[in-house]
Amino acid sequence: MKFTFATVAVSLLAATSSVQAAPTRRDPVTTYTDTDILQFALTLEHLENAFYTGALAKYDEEAFVKAGLPSFARGRFAQIGEHEKQHVSLLSGVLGAQATAACNYSFPYTDPASFAALSAILEGVGASAYSGAAPQISDKTYLGVAATILAMEGRHQAWVASAALHDQPWSGPEETPLGLNSVFTLAAPFITSCPSTNPTLPLKPFPTLTGSPANASPGTTVTYSWTGSENGSGAFYAVYYWGLSVQSVPLKDGKAEVPAGLMGTYYTVISTAASNITDANTVAGPLISVVNFDSSATN
Repeated sequence: MKFTFATVAVSLLAATSSVQAAPTRRDPVTTYTDTDILQFALTLEHLENAFYTGALAKYDEEAFVKAGLPSFARGRFAQIGEHEKQHVSLLSGVLGAQATAACNYSFPYTDPASFAALSAILEGVGASAYSGAAPQISDKTYLGVAATILAMEGRHQAWVASAALHDQPWSGPEETPLGLNSVFTLAAPFITSCPSTNPTLPLKPFPTLTGSPANASPGTTVTYSWTGSENGSGAFYAVYYWGLSVQSVPLKDGKAEVPAGLMGTYYTVISTAASNITDANTVAGPLISVVNFDSSATN
């Protein structure tokens, strides 16, 4: 079985036209201090550092080649791992005594191929995390530090997706920003425990959102479900994030049709609002979906 962006998006969630809707501000209500944001960024970097350290200790170059990956892949993943280690050191130095320590983690990869596919997902979420947090960073020095890491997360994701997995290196002309609680929702399943001395982050994961069929292409009707959905009442909307585009589709009997123009990675949340989506009106998600496309597509 070939592990791609799409197949790993399915497993992760289980633990046309290029015209976009008008850009909408993301998460305009919830505010965080610079320390909150940097501590959460360090939390993500610890996770990525552990992810690469564990897999590279487990699989040698021969295992990568037998899994169908290029002979040079393990060496590049080792370089990415070194980058994540440096990100931990950089953010720890900035935070000083307020730095968050590493936690214990569990990752669902079973071989180098599934590790590589999950790497692409994690690096993409990392880029979305920094993109979403950047507007809330007050200190320009901290913002500059975050920008340098954001650029590298995007480069990592593009290399893994294209050179290692032979899928598309990007989703569109802009990165997709995600709010901190949305990113925490995606990261939390990998964290099994943390030191009691770690600072308490002002974050709370949303209920897990699932969709059937998974990785739905535009025009596909998807049935969405989440914890508590059977008891929900009132209007709900499936909200699709792709780049700077935010599109809302009313749920009818728990179903919505994926709007046109989505390709690569897009994120879906369920909200009680059709616009001005915030943490307060987000009910579940995000759900990661990946629609692969080739070099002939209009992107």
